[in-house]
Amino acid sequence: MSALVPSAVREIADGYAFTGPALDLGAVLLDGTAYAEAPVRVPLAVLNRHGLVAGATGTGKTKTLQLIAEQLSAQGVPVFLADIKGDVSGVAAPGEPGERTAARAAEVGQDWQPRGCPAEFYALGGLGSGIPLRATVTSFGPLLLSKVLDLNETQESSLGLVFHYADRNGLELYDLKDLTAVITFLTSPEGKEELKGIGGISAATAGVILRSLTLLENEGAGAFFGEPEFDTAELLRTADGGAGVVSVLELPAVQDRPRLFSTFLMWLLADLYQELPEVGDLDRPKLVFFFDEAHLLFKGASKSFLEAITQTVRLIRSKGVGIFFVTQTPKDVPADVLAQLGNRVQHALRAFTPDDAKALKATVSTFPKSPAYDLGEVLTSLGTGEAVITVLSEKGAPTPVAATRLRAPQSLMGPIAPAALQAAVDGSALAGKYRDAIDPESAYEKLAARAARPEAEPVPDPAPAGGAEPAPERSPERSSGRAAERTQEGGGGLLGSLMSNPALKSFARSAGTQLGREISRSLFGTSRRRR
Repeated sequence: MSALVPSAVREIADGYAFTGPALDLGAVLLDGTAYAEAPVRVPLAVLNRHGLVAGATGTGKTKTLQLIAEQLSAQGVPVFLADIKGDVSGVAAPGEPGERTAARAAEVGQDWQPRGCPAEFYALGGLGSGIPLRATVTSFGPLLLSKVLDLNETQESSLGLVFHYADRNGLELYDLKDLTAVITFLTSPEGKEELKGIGGISAATAGVILRSLTLLENEGAGAFFGEPEFDTAELLRTADGGAGVVSVLELPAVQDRPRLFSTFLMWLLADLYQELPEVGDLDRPKLVFFFDEAHLLFKGASKSFLEAITQTVRLIRSKGVGIFFVTQTPKDVPADVLAQLGNRVQHALRAFTPDDAKALKATVSTFPKSPAYDLGEVLTSLGTGEAVITVLSEKGAPTPVAATRLRAPQSLMGPIAPAALQAAVDGSALAGKYRDAIDPESAYEKLAARAARPEAEPVPDPAPAGGAEPAPERSPERSSGRAAERTQEGGGGLLGSLMSNPALKSFARSAGTQLGREISRSLFGTSRRRR
């Protein structure tokens, strides 16, 4: 390193001199000068320790996601990106050279070459461009669905009872009409009689839930629930040549339904958590998941929902999955979750109001003390594409705080043309698997047939004494690699005590029975796939 490099920069650079594979983020910035001899990096092996990318609007958070994602892909690590604004699709195409890109590369010592990544494009239920992502109502679960519907704790508990009843009685909840049919039945005289002994649902509570479901369906979200359900294992693929596939969830079409897409992203994580084996610390993660607009996930969340998020973040690291929360300020993330985020990229903050000043002070307090910087001053003076960074070293210790001028992404910094996006979707091997919705027989049809009989017979208990009968199989059109039935745990109340029992979950994985379906519910009430 040149003798002209200040000692403070040398000391910071020493903290980022890793020996193993690492991602290059940029160069140390001090007093407005970037020192290309002092690179700022993050070890590949610690990216399952989770992270935070924060900063005010327009400070470069999206480009930071792109920069990290394309390097992960190049290292063979699959990536999931939520494209809220519709400008991340360019990760699939080579970047365009220009004077500004060349100048930035020279400042940070980057050998910039245009390069795109292998990518898949998805859309929630086909709302917008992309391969449709769907989940069954049963798979989504009462706790996550309560978040989407903005239910209070009493209503959430009642919804959990509905799921409990449907599971015990072989009433598959694939789409919203199935759930509506079961709720309507359970508030009828016959349904109330069947609930005796395990509780009941008041007409007022049922009315609130049904109105919320109607509103959700009127907003177009009904297309998200149904079959074929998306297999989250698709997110773990690599392309020919070994590059990790970047899965881009196109969300501009549902920007006005933030509660839906933020909760759906949590469903993805919960499903991955259940399905992946324990692997401990690897030399590289199996998947890195970027949770954009993270504040939407936590806003108005119930205590049980927040507890489930915190537990998932704590435990999914051992499955080889890293999570980056992306938001405006660290205070948008609950303290228990923030404590799990060891890698931090903080873009500029603005302090135009007293509330802004409080947020700035709170952000500074979350960083290690730095002899080289007045962080309060630095964070308000950073330019676009600059950030304050601290990550975990290969030994797990925090690195020195480094103001950093970030590298330029090598992929296209902007959306690809709509025609190119559609061509990528049409040419995907997954299009034929997930594009067309199917409607197998489920709760709606079964209850309608029951009501049509002159004397409706009670639904038999699928697991009588003396042996459990097999659970009804799903439609033969069910996509390969998925289970015939998925299970889930009720959102509190009767089933709450089952949530933390791994033995019950393990038993249910192999049981393939209605009893197994009931007892294998997990953190968010999402279900396991039966092998």
